Amino acid sequence: MLAISSALAAGRRHSVGRRWDGTVLAVGNTASAECRVERWEDVVAVAAGNVHTATNTGRSHTVGLRSDGTALATGWNGDGQCDVAGWRGVTAVAAGWRRTLGLLANGRVLATGRSSEGQCDVQSWREMVVVSCGDWHSVGVRSDGTALATGNNRRGQCAVEGWRDLAAISAGYLHTVGLRADGRAVAAGDRSTGVCEVDDWEDVVALSAGSYHTVGVTASGRVLAAGDNSYRQCEVGDWRDIVAVAAGSTHTLGLRANGTVVTAGNNADRQCEVDAWSGVQLP
Repeated sequence: MLAISSALAAGRRHSVGRRWDGTVLAVGNTASAECRVERWEDVVAVAAGNVHTATNTGRSHTVGLRSDGTALATGWNGDGQCDVAGWRGVTAVAAGWRRTLGLLANGRVLATGRSSEGQCDVQSWREMVVVSCGDWHSVGVRSDGTALATGNNRRGQCAVEGWRDLAAISAGYLHTVGLRADGRAVAAGDRSTGVCEVDDWEDVVALSAGSYHTVGVTASGRVLAAGDNSYRQCEVGDWRDIVAVAAGSTHTLGLRANGTVVTAGNNADRQCEVDAWSGVQLP
């Protein structure tokens, strides 16, 4: 089962990486302590909460998953999105605007944080294998390859009920992208910025939805991008040997096979200063 990268995470103003030894690296905005991960150990996956683009508050959070199935969180907790200390049996985590999701080993999903738009209404979900958080909506893939979505659907970003044979899924601001088992991509939601123009993508092995852009990795290690390029976050065409990607609000991260990370896009908060990173690795 293919999945969104658990080694890299990109928020609106910060970036997070999981190293081979289970420690975590973070750079960028620290206004809400979202980069305070230097003491984390035995981490197998990371997720970065976004900041809703209309608020521009700089408040965000970071989530980590330990090998024992427990979760860690740091950063802004105004809606309880960091209240994950009691979680057990978690196999994957996802972070969005003011909320966190946890996928349990039994296929059920935990949620904490803001649910005003119904984005935490996942109690009925069963047999899930992948989950992802957008700004106002949450999505997931079932073991049979079908998709579920809940939350704000004003631009059709939750219109995934007809998707089949999915291997991965990722939720952005007002759009959702899915990766089929045959390496083709599908998309739903707001098409005004070109963020959903992924119909011709082929041989994709991983993808990630940002606020207004989408990126994907091919089996050959090349990176594809669609959508808004105001901050040059889609200028990834010359990247090589990439094994994972993470799309933030206005920047993009790429993990090379050698454990180093490349970036493109907005660096106003130093979220792209990852040149010194090494040993970043998928679990």
